[in-house]
Amino acid sequence: MTYPVALYLQDAHTITEGIELCRYAESKGFDAVWQADSRLVRDAVVPMAAFAAGTDRIKVGSGVIDIWTRNPARLASTFSTLDDLAPGRIICGLGAWWDPLASKVGVDRAKPIRVMREVVTALRGLLGNETVTMDGHFVHLDGVELDYVHQERRPKDVPIYIGATGMQMMELTGEIADGAVLNYLVSPSYNVDAMAALERGAAKAGRSIDDIDRPQLVVCSVDRDRGRALDASRLLVTQYLGQQPHIMKASGVPQELLDDIGKVLTWPATHDEVVAASKHVPDDIVQMISASGEPDEVREKVDEYVANGCTTPILYPLADDVHMMIDAFAR
Repeated sequence: MTYPVALYLQDAHTITEGIELCRYAESKGFDAVWQADSRLVRDAVVPMAAFAAGTDRIKVGSGVIDIWTRNPARLASTFSTLDDLAPGRIICGLGAWWDPLASKVGVDRAKPIRVMREVVTALRGLLGNETVTMDGHFVHLDGVELDYVHQERRPKDVPIYIGATGMQMMELTGEIADGAVLNYLVSPSYNVDAMAALERGAAKAGRSIDDIDRPQLVVCSVDRDRGRALDASRLLVTQYLGQQPHIMKASGVPQELLDDIGKVLTWPATHDEVVAASKHVPDDIVQMISASGEPDEVREKVDEYVANGCTTPILYPLADDVHMMIDAFAR
Protein backbone atom coordinates (compact mmCIF):
# COMPACT_ATOMS: atom_id res chain seq x y z
CA MET A 1 0.00 0.00 0.00
CA THR A 2 1.94 2.98 -1.26
CA TYR A 3 -0.94 5.39 -1.78
CA PRO A 4 -1.83 8.22 0.64
CA VAL A 5 -4.88 7.88 2.87
CA ALA A 6 -7.23 10.35 4.53
CA LEU A 7 -9.76 10.40 7.36
CA TYR A 8 -13.44 11.36 6.96
CA LEU A 9 -15.53 12.78 9.79
CA GLN A 10 -19.23 13.60 9.98
CA ASP A 11 -20.94 14.11 13.34
CA ALA A 12 -20.46 10.80 15.15
CA HIS A 13 -17.80 12.35 17.39
CA THR A 14 -17.63 15.58 19.31
CA ILE A 15 -15.43 18.24 17.73
CA THR A 16 -12.98 17.79 20.60
CA GLU A 17 -12.82 14.06 19.83
CA GLY A 18 -12.42 14.92 16.14
CA ILE A 19 -9.39 17.10 16.92
CA GLU A 20 -7.81 14.18 18.79
CA LEU A 21 -8.52 11.81 15.90
CA CYS A 22 -6.98 14.27 13.44
CA ARG A 23 -3.86 14.53 15.57
CA TYR A 24 -3.66 10.76 15.81
CA ALA A 25 -4.16 10.34 12.05
CA GLU A 26 -1.47 12.96 11.43
CA SER A 27 0.93 11.07 13.72
CA LYS A 28 0.25 7.90 11.71
CA GLY A 29 1.09 9.56 8.38
CA PHE A 30 -2.41 10.31 7.06
CA ASP A 31 -2.44 12.88 4.28
CA ALA A 32 -5.71 14.69 4.98
CA VAL A 33 -8.92 14.90 6.98
CA TRP A 34 -12.23 15.72 5.30
CA GLN A 35 -15.19 17.07 7.24
CA ALA A 36 -18.71 16.68 5.91
CA ASP A 37 -21.47 19.24 5.99
CA SER A 38 -23.57 16.64 7.76
CA ARG A 39 -27.03 17.38 6.42
CA LEU A 40 -28.54 19.78 8.98
CA VAL A 41 -26.53 18.51 11.95
CA ARG A 42 -22.98 19.78 11.67
CA ASP A 43 -21.56 22.59 9.58
CA ALA A 44 -18.23 21.71 7.97
CA VAL A 45 -16.42 25.02 8.40
CA VAL A 46 -16.27 25.23 12.21
CA PRO A 47 -14.68 21.78 12.72
CA MET A 48 -12.38 22.38 9.74
CA ALA A 49 -11.00 25.41 11.54
CA ALA A 50 -10.62 23.41 14.74
CA PHE A 51 -8.82 20.58 12.95
CA ALA A 52 -6.52 22.97 11.10
CA ALA A 53 -5.64 24.80 14.32
CA GLY A 54 -4.98 21.55 16.16
CA THR A 55 -2.61 20.02 13.61
CA ASP A 56 0.61 20.96 11.84
CA ARG A 57 0.84 19.08 8.54
CA ILE A 58 -2.35 17.29 7.61
CA LYS A 59 -4.57 18.85 4.91
CA VAL A 60 -8.14 19.78 5.82
CA GLY A 61 -10.94 19.55 3.25
CA SER A 62 -14.68 20.15 3.09
CA GLY A 63 -16.18 16.90 1.96
CA VAL A 64 -18.44 18.44 0.67
CA ILE A 65 -20.39 21.66 1.23
CA ASP A 66 -23.30 22.63 -1.00
CA ILE A 67 -23.19 25.38 -3.62
CA TRP A 68 -26.68 26.78 -3.01
CA THR A 69 -26.79 28.09 0.55
CA ARG A 70 -23.53 30.07 0.65
CA ASN A 71 -23.03 32.98 -1.72
CA PRO A 72 -19.84 32.39 -3.78
CA ALA A 73 -18.36 35.64 -2.43
CA ARG A 74 -18.91 34.40 1.12
CA LEU A 75 -17.51 31.01 0.16
CA ALA A 76 -14.39 32.79 -1.06
CA SER A 77 -13.99 34.79 2.15
CA THR A 78 -14.53 31.64 4.23
CA PHE A 79 -11.87 29.62 2.45
CA SER A 80 -9.54 32.59 2.31
CA THR A 81 -9.83 32.80 6.10
CA LEU A 82 -9.19 29.06 6.50
CA ASP A 83 -6.08 29.45 4.35
CA ASP A 84 -4.94 32.25 6.66
CA LEU A 85 -5.21 29.73 9.50
CA ALA A 86 -3.45 26.85 7.73
CA PRO A 87 -1.72 28.15 4.57
CA GLY A 88 -1.53 25.60 1.78
CA ARG A 89 -3.43 22.95 3.79
CA ILE A 90 -7.06 23.78 2.94
CA ILE A 91 -9.12 22.05 0.24
CA CYS A 92 -12.49 23.41 -0.88
CA GLY A 93 -14.83 20.55 -1.74
CA LEU A 94 -18.17 21.53 -3.26
CA GLY A 95 -21.27 19.50 -4.01
CA ALA A 96 -24.66 19.97 -5.66
CA TRP A 97 -26.56 18.72 -2.59
CA TRP A 98 -29.52 16.38 -2.86
CA ASP A 99 -33.27 16.15 -2.64
CA PRO A 100 -35.56 15.90 -0.78
CA LEU A 101 -33.45 17.84 1.74
CA ALA A 102 -32.79 20.77 -0.62
CA SER A 103 -36.43 21.23 -1.59
CA LYS A 104 -37.53 20.94 2.04
CA VAL A 105 -35.46 24.00 2.93
CA GLY A 106 -36.60 25.98 -0.10
CA VAL A 107 -33.69 25.34 -2.49
CA ASP A 108 -34.53 24.71 -6.13
CA ARG A 109 -31.66 22.67 -7.54
CA ALA A 110 -32.39 23.66 -11.13
CA LYS A 111 -29.51 23.42 -13.60
CA PRO A 112 -26.93 21.99 -11.13
CA ILE A 113 -24.26 21.54 -13.83
CA ARG A 114 -24.52 25.15 -14.93
CA VAL A 115 -24.63 26.43 -11.36
CA MET A 116 -21.57 24.39 -10.38
CA ARG A 117 -19.62 25.83 -13.31
CA GLU A 118 -20.61 29.37 -12.31
CA VAL A 119 -19.74 28.90 -8.65
CA VAL A 120 -16.37 27.27 -9.34
CA THR A 121 -15.45 29.95 -11.89
CA ALA A 122 -16.39 32.80 -9.56
CA LEU A 123 -14.78 31.21 -6.51
CA ARG A 124 -11.52 30.49 -8.32
CA GLY A 125 -11.34 34.07 -9.54
CA LEU A 126 -11.98 35.54 -6.10
CA LEU A 127 -9.44 33.27 -4.41
CA GLY A 128 -7.01 34.19 -7.17
CA ASN A 129 -7.19 37.85 -6.11
CA GLU A 130 -9.25 38.84 -9.16
CA THR A 131 -12.16 41.24 -9.44
CA VAL A 132 -15.13 39.18 -10.58
CA THR A 133 -18.21 40.27 -12.50
CA MET A 134 -20.73 37.60 -13.47
CA ASP A 135 -24.41 37.75 -14.37
CA GLY A 136 -25.22 34.08 -14.59
CA HIS A 137 -28.16 31.81 -13.97
CA PHE A 138 -27.31 31.63 -10.26
CA VAL A 139 -24.21 33.74 -9.59
CA HIS A 140 -24.58 37.51 -9.79
CA LEU A 141 -21.45 39.47 -8.87
CA ASP A 142 -20.77 43.08 -9.79
CA GLY A 143 -17.09 43.99 -9.54
CA VAL A 144 -16.55 41.86 -6.42
CA GLU A 145 -13.16 41.09 -4.90
CA LEU A 146 -11.96 39.88 -1.52
CA ASP A 147 -11.95 43.13 0.41
CA TYR A 148 -8.68 42.95 2.34
CA VAL A 149 -8.14 45.81 4.79
CA HIS A 150 -5.01 45.05 6.81
CA GLN A 151 -3.62 41.75 5.58
CA GLU A 152 -1.43 41.09 2.57
CA ARG A 153 -3.34 40.94 -0.71
CA ARG A 154 -2.33 37.67 -2.34
CA PRO A 155 -3.84 34.76 -4.25
CA LYS A 156 -4.90 31.96 -1.92
CA ASP A 157 -3.62 28.44 -2.55
CA VAL A 158 -6.95 26.64 -2.14
CA PRO A 159 -7.66 23.90 -4.70
CA ILE A 160 -11.31 23.35 -5.64
CA TYR A 161 -12.72 19.84 -5.75
CA ILE A 162 -16.19 18.75 -6.84
CA GLY A 163 -18.08 15.97 -5.13
CA ALA A 164 -19.54 14.28 -8.21
CA THR A 165 -21.64 11.13 -8.53
CA GLY A 166 -23.50 11.38 -11.85
CA MET A 167 -21.48 11.22 -15.04
CA GLN A 168 -22.45 14.69 -16.29
CA MET A 169 -21.13 16.27 -13.09
CA MET A 170 -18.10 13.99 -13.29
CA GLU A 171 -17.35 15.22 -16.81
CA LEU A 172 -17.65 18.84 -15.67
CA THR A 173 -15.27 18.03 -12.82
CA GLY A 174 -12.69 16.75 -15.27
CA GLU A 175 -13.01 19.98 -17.21
CA ILE A 176 -12.90 22.65 -14.48
CA ALA A 177 -11.89 21.27 -11.08
CA ASP A 178 -8.59 20.52 -9.39
CA GLY A 179 -9.97 17.27 -8.09
CA ALA A 180 -12.98 14.97 -7.86
CA VAL A 181 -14.28 13.76 -4.51
CA LEU A 182 -15.64 10.38 -5.56
CA ASN A 183 -18.62 9.19 -3.56
CA TYR A 184 -18.88 6.43 -1.01
CA LEU A 185 -21.16 3.41 -1.04
CA VAL A 186 -20.36 2.68 -4.65
CA SER A 187 -18.62 -0.45 -5.86
CA PRO A 188 -15.07 -0.34 -7.25
CA SER A 189 -16.52 -1.11 -10.69
CA TYR A 190 -18.41 2.21 -10.57
CA ASN A 191 -15.03 3.93 -10.81
CA VAL A 192 -14.50 2.65 -14.35
CA ASP A 193 -17.30 4.84 -15.71
CA ALA A 194 -16.24 7.71 -13.44
CA MET A 195 -12.69 7.66 -14.80
CA ALA A 196 -13.98 7.67 -18.38
CA ALA A 197 -16.18 10.70 -17.65
CA LEU A 198 -13.31 12.54 -15.96
CA GLU A 199 -11.12 11.85 -18.98
CA ARG A 200 -13.75 13.23 -21.35
CA GLY A 201 -14.00 16.39 -19.32
CA ALA A 202 -10.25 16.77 -18.97
CA ALA A 203 -9.84 16.49 -22.73
CA LYS A 204 -12.15 19.49 -23.21
CA ALA A 205 -9.69 21.60 -21.20
CA GLY A 206 -6.58 20.17 -22.83
CA ARG A 207 -5.76 18.16 -19.73
CA SER A 208 -5.37 14.50 -18.88
CA ILE A 209 -6.89 12.56 -16.02
CA ASP A 210 -3.50 12.67 -14.32
CA ASP A 211 -4.04 16.41 -13.82
CA ILE A 212 -7.07 15.69 -11.62
CA ASP A 213 -6.73 14.45 -8.05
CA ARG A 214 -9.26 11.69 -7.29
CA PRO A 215 -9.76 11.09 -3.56
CA GLN A 216 -12.66 8.80 -2.76
CA LEU A 217 -14.88 8.41 0.26
CA VAL A 218 -14.84 4.78 1.38
CA VAL A 219 -17.02 3.42 4.17
CA CYS A 220 -14.50 1.60 6.32
CA SER A 221 -15.58 -0.62 9.21
CA VAL A 222 -12.64 -2.44 10.83
CA ASP A 223 -13.19 -4.91 13.66
CA ARG A 224 -11.60 -8.17 14.79
CA ASP A 225 -15.17 -9.49 14.87
CA ARG A 226 -16.12 -9.65 11.19
CA GLY A 227 -19.85 -9.84 11.81
CA ARG A 228 -19.77 -6.80 14.03
CA ALA A 229 -17.83 -4.88 11.36
CA LEU A 230 -20.44 -5.73 8.72
CA ASP A 231 -23.30 -4.76 11.02
CA ALA A 232 -21.69 -1.40 11.69
CA SER A 233 -21.78 -0.64 7.96
CA ARG A 234 -25.17 -2.19 7.30
CA LEU A 235 -27.18 0.64 8.85
CA LEU A 236 -25.51 3.30 6.70
CA VAL A 237 -25.80 1.11 3.62
CA THR A 238 -29.50 0.66 4.34
CA GLN A 239 -30.03 4.40 4.75
CA TYR A 240 -28.44 5.07 1.37
CA LEU A 241 -30.39 2.27 -0.29
CA GLY A 242 -33.58 4.04 0.75
CA GLN A 243 -32.58 7.67 0.35
CA GLN A 244 -30.02 7.71 -2.48
CA PRO A 245 -31.17 4.89 -4.78
CA HIS A 246 -29.55 6.53 -7.83
CA ILE A 247 -26.13 5.99 -6.25
CA MET A 248 -26.97 2.43 -5.31
CA LYS A 249 -28.29 1.59 -8.77
CA ALA A 250 -25.06 2.93 -10.32
CA SER A 251 -23.17 0.35 -8.26
CA GLY A 252 -25.26 -2.59 -9.43
CA VAL A 253 -27.55 -3.05 -6.43
CA PRO A 254 -30.57 -5.10 -7.60
CA GLN A 255 -33.70 -3.04 -8.26
CA GLU A 256 -35.80 -5.48 -6.24
CA LEU A 257 -33.78 -4.69 -3.11
CA LEU A 258 -34.05 -0.95 -3.76
CA ASP A 259 -37.81 -1.33 -4.13
CA ASP A 260 -38.08 -3.29 -0.87
CA ILE A 261 -36.07 -0.71 1.06
CA GLY A 262 -37.92 2.18 -0.59
CA LYS A 263 -41.19 0.91 0.84
CA VAL A 264 -39.80 1.40 4.34
CA LEU A 265 -37.44 4.38 4.17
CA THR A 266 -37.82 7.96 3.03
CA TRP A 267 -36.23 11.12 4.41
CA PRO A 268 -36.02 11.70 7.28
CA ALA A 269 -36.08 8.15 8.62
CA THR A 270 -36.13 7.13 12.27
CA HIS A 271 -33.42 4.89 13.67
CA ASP A 272 -35.99 2.15 14.22
CA GLU A 273 -37.05 2.32 10.55
CA VAL A 274 -33.43 2.00 9.41
CA VAL A 275 -32.87 -0.96 11.73
CA ALA A 276 -36.02 -2.67 10.44
CA ALA A 277 -35.07 -2.08 6.80
CA SER A 278 -31.49 -3.27 7.40
CA LYS A 279 -32.77 -6.80 7.92
CA HIS A 280 -33.42 -6.90 4.15
CA VAL A 281 -29.76 -6.10 3.31
CA PRO A 282 -27.52 -9.16 2.88
CA ASP A 283 -23.82 -9.29 3.68
CA ASP A 284 -22.78 -9.43 0.03
CA ILE A 285 -24.39 -6.03 -0.66
CA VAL A 286 -22.62 -4.53 2.38
CA GLN A 287 -19.31 -5.93 1.17
CA MET A 288 -19.89 -4.83 -2.42
CA ILE A 289 -20.14 -1.12 -1.58
CA SER A 290 -18.03 -0.79 1.57
CA ALA A 291 -14.73 -1.94 3.06
CA SER A 292 -15.95 -3.87 6.08
CA GLY A 293 -14.44 -6.74 8.00
CA GLU A 294 -11.14 -7.67 9.62
CA PRO A 295 -8.09 -5.43 8.92
CA ASP A 296 -6.56 -7.49 6.08
CA GLU A 297 -9.93 -7.88 4.34
CA VAL A 298 -10.61 -4.16 4.59
CA ARG A 299 -7.20 -3.21 3.21
CA GLU A 300 -7.73 -5.53 0.23
CA LYS A 301 -11.07 -3.90 -0.55
CA VAL A 302 -9.59 -0.40 -0.33
CA ASP A 303 -6.85 -1.55 -2.71
CA GLU A 304 -9.60 -2.31 -5.26
CA TYR A 305 -10.81 1.30 -5.23
CA VAL A 306 -7.25 2.50 -5.78
CA ALA A 307 -6.71 0.00 -8.59
CA ASN A 308 -9.80 1.47 -10.28
CA GLY A 309 -8.65 5.09 -10.20
CA CYS A 310 -8.91 6.46 -6.67
CA THR A 311 -5.76 8.39 -5.69
CA THR A 312 -6.44 8.80 -1.96
CA PRO A 313 -9.01 6.73 -0.05
CA ILE A 314 -10.90 8.95 2.42
CA LEU A 315 -11.76 6.42 5.10
CA TYR A 316 -15.11 6.87 6.84
CA PRO A 317 -14.86 4.96 10.15
CA LEU A 318 -18.03 3.21 11.24
CA ALA A 319 -16.79 0.65 13.78
CA ASP A 320 -16.38 1.79 17.36
CA ASP A 321 -12.57 1.75 17.45
CA VAL A 322 -11.46 4.52 15.06
CA HIS A 323 -7.87 4.19 16.27
CA MET A 324 -7.85 0.58 15.07
CA MET A 325 -8.89 1.72 11.59
CA ILE A 326 -6.24 4.44 11.54
CA ASP A 327 -3.61 1.93 12.71
CA ALA A 328 -4.66 -0.49 9.95
CA PHE A 329 -3.73 2.16 7.36
CA ALA A 330 -0.81 3.85 9.16
CA ARG A 331 1.88 5.19 6.87
